[in-house]
Amino acid sequence: MVSILFAWLTERLRKFCVTKRSMSLRLKRISVILGGLSIVVTAMAQTSFVTSDRVAVFYPAGYDASQHQPSPIFEHEPVATQTLPDSWQVCPVFSEDGSRNVATLSVGKNIDLYGTGEVTGSLRRNGKTVHLWNVDTPAYSVDGGSHLYQSHPWVMGLRKDGTAFGIIADNTWRQSIILEEKSDGSVVRFESQGPAFRVVVIERDRPQDVMKALGELTGTMELPPLWALGYQQCRFSYQPDTRVKEIADTLRYYQIPSDVIWMDIDYMDGYKIFTFNPKEFSNPQQLNDYLHKKHFKAVYMIDPGVKVEPGYFVDDQGTAGDYWVKDKDGKPFVGNVWPGACHFPDFTRPEVRTWWATLYKDYMANGIDGVWNDMNEPSVFGGPETSMPADNRHQGGDGVTAGPHLRFHNVFGLNMVRASRQGLLLANPQKRPFILSRSNFLGGHRYAATWTGDNLSSWDQLKLSVPMTLTLGLSGQPFNGPDIGGFCESANGELVAHWTAMGVFFPFVRNHTIKGSVNQEPWAFTPEVLNACRTAINRRYRLMPYIYTIFREASVDGMPVMRPLFMADAKDLSLRSEDRSFLLGNNLMIVPKWAGKCDLLNNWQYLALEDKSDQYQAELRQRPGSVIPLANLAQSTDEMSGDSLTLLVCLDEKGEAVGTLYEDAGDGFAYRTGDYSLSQLEATLNKRQLYVRVTRKEGRREQSSRVLRIGYVKNGKVRYSAWQKGEMATMKI
Repeated sequence: MVSILFAWLTERLRKFCVTKRSMSLRLKRISVILGGLSIVVTAMAQTSFVTSDRVAVFYPAGYDASQHQPSPIFEHEPVATQTLPDSWQVCPVFSEDGSRNVATLSVGKNIDLYGTGEVTGSLRRNGKTVHLWNVDTPAYSVDGGSHLYQSHPWVMGLRKDGTAFGIIADNTWRQSIILEEKSDGSVVRFESQGPAFRVVVIERDRPQDVMKALGELTGTMELPPLWALGYQQCRFSYQPDTRVKEIADTLRYYQIPSDVIWMDIDYMDGYKIFTFNPKEFSNPQQLNDYLHKKHFKAVYMIDPGVKVEPGYFVDDQGTAGDYWVKDKDGKPFVGNVWPGACHFPDFTRPEVRTWWATLYKDYMANGIDGVWNDMNEPSVFGGPETSMPADNRHQGGDGVTAGPHLRFHNVFGLNMVRASRQGLLLANPQKRPFILSRSNFLGGHRYAATWTGDNLSSWDQLKLSVPMTLTLGLSGQPFNGPDIGGFCESANGELVAHWTAMGVFFPFVRNHTIKGSVNQEPWAFTPEVLNACRTAINRRYRLMPYIYTIFREASVDGMPVMRPLFMADAKDLSLRSEDRSFLLGNNLMIVPKWAGKCDLLNNWQYLALEDKSDQYQAELRQRPGSVIPLANLAQSTDEMSGDSLTLLVCLDEKGEAVGTLYEDAGDGFAYRTGDYSLSQLEATLNKRQLYVRVTRKEGRREQSSRVLRIGYVKNGKVRYSAWQKGEMATMKI
């Protein structure tokens, strides 16, 4: 009864306040006595402003910046330029019930809601509740896991007319997002266990523009190295080092294009981070040299838990520097993880992040190319909700005040990958860092890619991986994906073939499974499964010029790499709930074979990249009016070359098509000073002669010589021209 009454009172306050659009909303306090129980609900006065670019910021009364700022979300703080106009549609009502601070936003009728971060369930989030408290959640269910490994206090709304808005709760404390459907419209409510927090609202004309505005506020991800976009093979664990070499040799033997092999925790000496097993990985430099000669990169895991062991250099240094998270009594907190009893670095402190960064230099000198930060929710075996106590203490620094773990828990992973990225840049300043993180927070895309954690080898989870990946992209994390084939339990060949055939079009592409499960590599099943996986991965590598161009776009303006169909036409209501088929970039639609016939976007042209299809390959459709660049097939991105390109042309009704091609060295930072080429691909039809030109628009990177051919896409077929030298090709159609 009390909760019902509280909801009723909050709703009455919302209706009262939603009519007020001035700079300040007056305080309204209501007391109700029910059966002797006095309930007080306060709608707090607020101040608000709007920027020149339609971003509104709302502050509740009594806002204490020291409990929230500097915000880990924003790379660029919104700057006030004017008062909030009366026409502003989405405004929060701040309230409290004595134990929770609440922001309630009435967003109107006929609103489709998206975002909310790493979640299970459907793409459309209406009616869902998400708890933002990062936890280690192995084998989470399709409709369970109300909170997983990451927290993204973000909701995007799409109106019937195609206009869109975004809402950020600038709050790292434990909180929930409740998306309610009411008779008079949808309501977005953030409920926090911490102090009153500010809310930021973005208004734009299209969902794409909302994502770009989010990127302007939070910053965009750095352009990753090209090799990180290739196919990647992993297991918990490949051991010893001879087994790693065997995996590399077998990938090359079966001509499966691939770029990365991953090392899970068994490469360590007793699970002690920054060490190597003296028997099974006695010479990591030699192992990594072996992989490099075969054009593989090597990614190794580093967890946050530091084994408590006098004489172990990491523990000794952390103890000497007093770098550990403290318990409520001020003593270094000890919790159990893989090595047993562990200390945990207090990554809120800048000096701790700097120390952590220094640990990577000698470690990376063994030829390690990338780092995998796992268990960083942080996961603590046997701890409350699989983590450390909420009353543990963090010291802060650089403007961040000291506070309880309740405030810093959700950003533990973000602060860890922030420090790790600093370390990789310190170790290899001329290389682009690649870090994969299990835990993160809104804004953490600036430091690391992510995957969707310990999923299951099941058909339900295969299907779930589409909306999960889309939703993370819509929550500001463009570089993400699931474990292909599923991590927990054992997969069969059918599952791996279908998952690979679809998963090669995800931003992050890695096959990974748990210890004790059946082998899950493409060759581990039947020749039919092997061929299906190889065909799918070949598709990924042929599309690499297009995929790399999409990643460059994401690094510039924050657009997702993998996108929902509604981004093709925000006014088409039939696209709003589609979460089986998806877009890769702006010009390619993916329809998984298991999804059956898709009747959406029927004007997009079927694209056949192979002479023969099998029962597993996804259906590809190209947007009319687009040009998609393809590479010749290679066994790794190291071996790819831009000296020959196939340009897939799908003309619009006017007989025209355009596309974009981004090229650079694939690693390093020379592109920042102009060593890149951004070209426009332009196709025109004159009578029956098709002309396609490659015209550089930006950058100073030269392409010494190139041959082109046209792939003319029409009526479910691709007709190819002869190869032609230069930056223009023609074809009679």
